[in-house]
Amino acid sequence: MNWAAINFDWNQARALLATVEEGSLSGAARALGLTQPTLGRQVAALEEELGVVLFDRSGRQLLPTPAAREIADHVRRMGEAATAISMAASGQSQSVEGVVRVSATEMYGVKVLPPFVSALRRTHPGIVIDIIATNALSDLRQREADIAIRNTDPKDPDMIARRLADEAGGLFATPGLIREHGPFRKLDDLAKAPFVGFAGDWTVLQALQRRGVPVEKSNFVAGSESHTVHWEMVKAGIGIGLNGFDIGALSPELQVILPDQLRFDFPVWLVAPRELKTNARVRVVFDALADHLSAFRKA
Repeated sequence: MNWAAINFDWNQARALLATVEEGSLSGAARALGLTQPTLGRQVAALEEELGVVLFDRSGRQLLPTPAAREIADHVRRMGEAATAISMAASGQSQSVEGVVRVSATEMYGVKVLPPFVSALRRTHPGIVIDIIATNALSDLRQREADIAIRNTDPKDPDMIARRLADEAGGLFATPGLIREHGPFRKLDDLAKAPFVGFAGDWTVLQALQRRGVPVEKSNFVAGSESHTVHWEMVKAGIGIGLNGFDIGALSPELQVILPDQLRFDFPVWLVAPRELKTNARVRVVFDALADHLSAFRKA
């Protein structure tokens, strides 16, 4: 290792990478939790230390030079290595106190996880659960979460995963909507029914069509990327919506439509980075969460 050649500060290098990726000093400052003047001084100090121009200003735009892009590639790899070091250190922690971040869909975050956190507080009061309610896949490699509940088969060999009982779901609607547009005794009865979708995501439409339901895009009268908003619109009687049977049962004012013909099954996985397998608090939460989800499914 040529230690004499390492002549820059990591914080300055991190400021460079954030500015390149965010496209502005203000965006980089927000991402790093710094003030814009502080971040600007770090970038200027790195330019002086390395003796190169890193950004060209064009009006209000900050354009990275070729030198900045090349250096940013190296810094990005340094950041990945730093994350790996942090994960390895976290994996050796035997403390059952501290924060564990759990990523799950919005509906799980709202309906399923709060009772779990309440129960865990009684047995392990030193563990703090942060729920990341998102319908996107959290990047466990980058430690966006410690544990994720997923409905897709994890392929990454660097992850540990436990498959739980499959989840089943179907269509729900208010009694008033069923009286107005039903009765729904067969698939063809849904041809003119209103549906609530997921704002441009047509997977529900495609799934229904594959099952022989004669619906088109015109049947979808409202939608939202938020599954929670989707469900509230279903409860408001705007249209028919999709949800898991277990979670749907928590809204007894709704009725299931054609549960035998339109049952959708999908897997439930608990996933965590392999490095965290020996982390005591993550292991406690992982195992307790598996038990909670299994009990919820049987309830």
